Amino acid sequence: MTDFLRPDFSKNSKYFPALTKPMLPDDTFKGKIAFITGGGTGLGKNMALTLSKLGAQVFIISRKENVLRTTAEEINLITNNKVAYYPADIRMPDQIEKSIDHCIQTLGGLPSLIVNNAAGNFISPTERLSPNAVKTIVDIVLLGTLNTTLALGKRLIKEGQGAAFLNIITSYAETGSGFVVPSACAKAGVVAMTKSLASEWSKYGMRFNGISPGPIYTEGAFSRLDPTGTFVENIKNKIPIGRLGEKEELSNLACYLLSDFSNWLTGQVIDFDGGELTFSSGEFNGLYSVSKDEWDQMEQMIRKTNSKL
Repeated sequence: MTDFLRPDFSKNSKYFPALTKPMLPDDTFKGKIAFITGGGTGLGKNMALTLSKLGAQVFIISRKENVLRTTAEEINLITNNKVAYYPADIRMPDQIEKSIDHCIQTLGGLPSLIVNNAAGNFISPTERLSPNAVKTIVDIVLLGTLNTTLALGKRLIKEGQGAAFLNIITSYAETGSGFVVPSACAKAGVVAMTKSLASEWSKYGMRFNGISPGPIYTEGAFSRLDPTGTFVENIKNKIPIGRLGEKEELSNLACYLLSDFSNWLTGQVIDFDGGELTFSSGEFNGLYSVSKDEWDQMEQMIRKTNSKL
């Protein structure tokens, strides 16, 4: 019988081509300021680009100033909208405060669109982790996100200004996963923060949502999480849509969640993974690849069993 535990979804991708152009109107974020952590590369860079294309002034932070400078120049060249930056480590609250000061100085105000995207992760057997390795991941992912949210939130509350917060999370924050335990623990904390503040800070005009992306190729993440390329090779067996996600697809969802079009949406974390989590969660989803003839055989066997009851 077919090895139905390893279905081949690759043929499905022809039904679900990636649409990579911005889906919202060009002026969706005109007059607004976006603040993005981890905005110099990967998903953060693409979200910054899309927000800029849709009219926002964009402020990006990460630890490497040369990367930030290059990204800011690239985006400005494409959109002709202002992009500012500040090198900061989100583990350090004082550096976040300085970055906010610089945002106000360069772009003229506090942001109303905040994306907590910065993260750190690597694969390792848990028993091989040192205390410092665990602390590093938790400090970046959980405390860094909390530091940024608190610093911006307190200033926004003081000024009486609302905002939309978007936290980039991961599906295994919900399910757990071996070999990335510090990240799973930290991201689960970010989920709790997202849902908690969606209620508590609604009185200040703030919304909080999250996206848990599935496999979307970025060089930085995949170099640490899939150094051998094995994961990508096996992806056709895990994602019903049959392909990796594209950065632009994530950016479109991010922009929707940050926009006024989603004003009635808060406290939600969206699994954006081509169906990977849903497939892996269904006990009998592995029957996907059973052929018609094999179903006929199994049906006969089941009928014989039922006749004996």
